[in-house]
Amino acid sequence: MSYYFNKTLKGKSFEEAIELVINELKNEGFGVLTEIDVKATLKKKLDVDFKKYVILGACNPHFAHQALLNEDKIGVFLPCNVIVEEHVNGEIEVSAVDPIASMHAVSNNKLAEISGEVQSKLKRVIDNLR
Repeated sequence: MSYYFNKTLKGKSFEEAIELVINELKNEGFGVLTEIDVKATLKKKLDVDFKKYVILGACNPHFAHQALLNEDKIGVFLPCNVIVEEHVNGEIEVSAVDPIASMHAVSNNKLAEISGEVQSKLKRVIDNLR
């Protein structure tokens, strides 16, 4: 089982891709709680160069609330991470966590239903990227 789904974008800059991803997340009811610039962090903390790589911590408040009501420790899996990375060839790849895979270890039927709905939304985010 894969733990993510992804798409490579053509003809987009890194910054355009981030904006596009954030807009598609909004269309599916997600907000971005965190934005981690991995390249800048690694440069600052380790003085190493790394490719453009941003982790967006996306949260759909309705589903997060439902998940927390059904499993109070589920916060260890929140928010749903979406990454935007630039490869050496200049291509931009966007990947989103598969919530079903990440919550597989939790035996809770209500969470399985919620994670299935979140998975559908995140897949639409990725599928709608152009």
